[in-house]
Amino acid sequence: MMSRFMRILVTGASGFVGSQLIPRLSERGEDVLALAREPARVRVPAQTVRADAFTGEGLAAALEGIEVAYYLIHSMERAAQVAHPPRARSRRASAQIEPFAFSERDRIAAERFAREAVAAGVRRIVYLGGLLPGEASANGQARAVEHAHTRAPKDGGLARPPVSPHLKSRAEVERTLMSAVADSVALRASIVIGARSRSFRLLVRLVERMPALALPAWRRYRTQPIDGRDVVEMLASAASADVGGRSLDIGGPDVLSYGAMLRRIADAMLVGRPALSLRASLTPITARVAAAIAGEDPQLVLRLMEGLTADLLPADDRAPELLGVRLHSFDAAVEHALREWERSEPLAAR
Repeated sequence: MMSRFMRILVTGASGFVGSQLIPRLSERGEDVLALAREPARVRVPAQTVRADAFTGEGLAAALEGIEVAYYLIHSMERAAQVAHPPRARSRRASAQIEPFAFSERDRIAAERFAREAVAAGVRRIVYLGGLLPGEASANGQARAVEHAHTRAPKDGGLARPPVSPHLKSRAEVERTLMSAVADSVALRASIVIGARSRSFRLLVRLVERMPALALPAWRRYRTQPIDGRDVVEMLASAASADVGGRSLDIGGPDVLSYGAMLRRIADAMLVGRPALSLRASLTPITARVAAAIAGEDPQLVLRLMEGLTADLLPADDRAPELLGVRLHSFDAAVEHALREWERSEPLAAR
């Protein structure tokens, strides 16, 4: 067990989870430093430092004196046009600009962050990653990544598809961070329900803007969406809880198919949406259409939908007890998120 009051760094400070985690940690009396590539985008009062995990700029200084570092960085949008980070540059001109795939950006950023964390003497990294389809134990996750480009034997008449690039990348980032700092903790979630959660906002926009819900074949797969408030509490607890060196699957109390989630969101929004069940997933086409309807980045939607190939369920339900968190129901999470959303932006369907 670590000391009660710690020097903590939160990366991704301008994002959905990071912006809620920072005030929660501050309420507990922790000394919190927020890391962001663009400090002006950090929406909560916090001591802020400019740094970039991908290029490494400012990273060593940000990690100096840090006991616990939260790694809340993910890349899923269109490949950025960015300069090679210092150690990745070739003999070509240092100003050379090239595109990096999201998985490559994830790998470079995680390796650099892990290396600088070790050099700074960070005692624990807390990472928020994603569940993988199929067997979800720690060993099962590792095997799924190792065999991400193969098909497993048929299960219930359906072949198990390979792990999506997005989920595989998250698992590889987890492995990089956990292997660097032995006392680290990884939390794995599927859909996080919150007003600024992009996966939740996508579902709400589809319900709001589609006169009928055309549900691809992935509608039948199940998951355990979790309230963003519960994720924040689990992350805050993970800074000092006696769970070092462990990866914990986290989910809400309700097991729901994606089709059922959409119907219950429609109920919460007080709209009637007839459902049309499609026999195929047609993910590339469906992602483009959904992105256009929702006004979202097509690459982000594609990465999310590529992961809808099987159930995404926690291996067990130990995490809430280990981290001392009581879970909100799916309906309570949705209602809270919609209320938060409407404080800053009206929803046409409500």
